Amino acid sequence: MAHGTLVARGAYHDSVVLLTLARALRAHAGVRDAAALMGTPANRDLLAQAGLLTPEAETAGPNDLVVVIAADSDAAAAAALALADPLLAGSTPRTGEGGRPRPRTLATAARRMPEANLTLISVPGAFAAAEARAALRIGTHVMLWSDNVSLEEERRLKRDAAERGLLLMGPDCGTAYVAGVGLGFANEVERGPVGIVAASGTGLQQVATLLAARGHGLSHGIGVGGRDMGREIGGIMTLAALELLGGDEATRVIVVLGKPPAAEVRAAVRSRLAAIGKPAVVCLLGREDADGGAGSGDISNSSPVAVSTLEDAALAACALLEKTGWRRQPFSVSDVERRIAEARRTLTPGQSLVVGLYAGGTLAHESLLILGPLVGPIASNLAGGAGRHRVIDLGADEFTVGRAHPMLDPGARVDAIREAAARPEVAVLLLDVVLGHGAAADPAGDLADALRSARAGARAHGRGLAVVATVVGTARDPQDLAAQIGTLEAAGAWVLPSNAQAARAAACIAGGDAVRRALLGGTRT
Repeated sequence: MAHGTLVARGAYHDSVVLLTLARALRAHAGVRDAAALMGTPANRDLLAQAGLLTPEAETAGPNDLVVVIAADSDAAAAAALALADPLLAGSTPRTGEGGRPRPRTLATAARRMPEANLTLISVPGAFAAAEARAALRIGTHVMLWSDNVSLEEERRLKRDAAERGLLLMGPDCGTAYVAGVGLGFANEVERGPVGIVAASGTGLQQVATLLAARGHGLSHGIGVGGRDMGREIGGIMTLAALELLGGDEATRVIVVLGKPPAAEVRAAVRSRLAAIGKPAVVCLLGREDADGGAGSGDISNSSPVAVSTLEDAALAACALLEKTGWRRQPFSVSDVERRIAEARRTLTPGQSLVVGLYAGGTLAHESLLILGPLVGPIASNLAGGAGRHRVIDLGADEFTVGRAHPMLDPGARVDAIREAAARPEVAVLLLDVVLGHGAAADPAGDLADALRSARAGARAHGRGLAVVATVVGTARDPQDLAAQIGTLEAAGAWVLPSNAQAARAAACIAGGDAVRRALLGGTRT
């Protein structure tokens, strides 16, 4: 294999631009892999893990752009590298509105927009904390998209923000909704009476879109970062966000989403909710809260209501808004048993494994918790461990070196679908497709050919292969929710209304009658 490397000194580009560049280079004839990123120590480590750390790339510093091509020949590598400069030039505008040069510092931007009160930061982690600190000093809230910010820096930034009465959302905050404006990966949802505090990302998107499907919108969706409720940070921004939602007249119901917090943070959250006095729902995705979906657990309008899945969080919030009763059910569609039976009839006796291939980390985590009690131990890059079944978060660092997140680039997931489908013991592929601004233009279409090929390959070897999926989106999203569902169904997938329902359906197909009876009993749904 031949390699080509470009190191551009002092040439910073946004990560989304670089990931788009890498995808374009990877599509060039003769190219096997490509990476485009800043030469930070963490990124050089990722290049090394991917076998792309060339001697030239090793010399790059944090301010330097690195492009590495792995190709079939020197000529193919050189031809792909020659495309890098024009592609970057076309994707990075040099001027803003009115033809003026784009501001190069926060101070310049603040002078041009003195009314602005929020700064979104997406720079390499080594520089993110300094930029966030500068944004707080000029008096703006911060959405910190960047990752690789240390715990100590996060704690300092959040304490500073709290003292100033500002929000510091993140680090690694992928999604937020502020006063009706979606930031990062965000779906089109109406404004409404539900305020959400969440780690950020696809968990927030799942609840927001499920609420939208039932006619309810968001007042705000504040992403606090995945580490905020841990002992080291102490829930600083979770508590600050709750205080803001508590004083917001437009917020009638509060929803808190996250992974299990430190015990003292859990107590502080409940105490803050009690002091606020608004109806609230708390969904903390931990093993102690895992829910296979048995139809039990009536709730009332008491506050806070504890639930164990993202779908339950949305449904409980609706019940609180509408002042109606609600009862947990494993499925909300009418032909579950028929679809399960049809899928099982195609399987051979040796097929009993579920493989979850996820773009959304929170959705992967939720499915891990649902599947475990139903089908047994699961191996995962989220939690480690050994097990026959697998749930993989393909948005994790090991899958995204030089490659866009799977919500943008399907390459890693297409490869994983092909690999899983070749294993004769696999019964179900479990997938999520996430729509919205920032996501791929046609994410279902990006996967459809791979799914058709996987199912055809299984049939050619005398076995079936079930594909179970959920689509996180709304009718107003640019990708068109109905069209995306139709594309997946045309490729042979069974699309369910939520990730929780998809995980349960996968368990019923792979786990057989015992699991079906545990979820559905002896009656038809």
